[in-house]
Amino acid sequence: MRMLLIYFVTILLSNTVGALSGMGGGVIIKPILDFLGFHSLSSIAFYSSVAVFVMSISSTYKQYQNGIYIDWRKAISISFGSLIGGLLGDWLLNQALLIFSNQGKVQFIQYVIMLVTLVIVLLYNQLSTWTFQFKGLSTFFLIGLILGILSTFLGIGGGPINVACLILFFGMDVKTATVYSIITIFFSQLAKLGSISISTGFGIFDLTVLWVIIPAAILGGYIGGFFSKKMSDQSVSHLYSFIVIFVILLNVYNLWTVL
Repeated sequence: MRMLLIYFVTILLSNTVGALSGMGGGVIIKPILDFLGFHSLSSIAFYSSVAVFVMSISSTYKQYQNGIYIDWRKAISISFGSLIGGLLGDWLLNQALLIFSNQGKVQFIQYVIMLVTLVIVLLYNQLSTWTFQFKGLSTFFLIGLILGILSTFLGIGGGPINVACLILFFGMDVKTATVYSIITIFFSQLAKLGSISISTGFGIFDLTVLWVIIPAAILGGYIGGFFSKKMSDQSVSHLYSFIVIFVILLNVYNLWTVL
């Protein structure tokens, strides 16, 4: 019961912040669940995927109600890339778990990649306003592919990497990048969950935990979408940077524990 309550609060708060900032929640959920240590690496990746997948649906619905404009050609292009990338990222994660008998080694690789990308993201967000301004749909597909691979391999659903890349490559403002990030997260996690259903099935996981995860994810996505309308771009950007710093520190601690 204690574990379920902790999971509910963690996912509710993480997905609220994730939906508001475009991070998706997984970037917070994954390292926290790793830190708590109630489940295996594969189970945590599954629970994190379910949480951010459900959140992406409720958050996108709320953002659509808010009147946010979505160019569906661009959204479909980046989502299709993310869908394929999600399949590739899940395959890479499974291969890594097979190659390294100790899941701690896989966690070490995940933490190192995550830390490097988060530091780059933070530096870009704080020190640079330069963007590429790409417009082609093929570029949206390629970026979606890369983001899908990273998000599912790291088990974070995309998070700050998505938002930073959307701003850098397409010159989006932070709120627009947030919406496209959430859409991308939906498809990358759909690919991961579909891959699990075809390969091992869901029976290998403790599915009773989903009775807590799914309601918390729905509430978090909706609440985050609600507050997104009320906050300024600058406020969202500050929140984004704060969460990135928090996650960097959490990952540094988790990395130290597996050394």
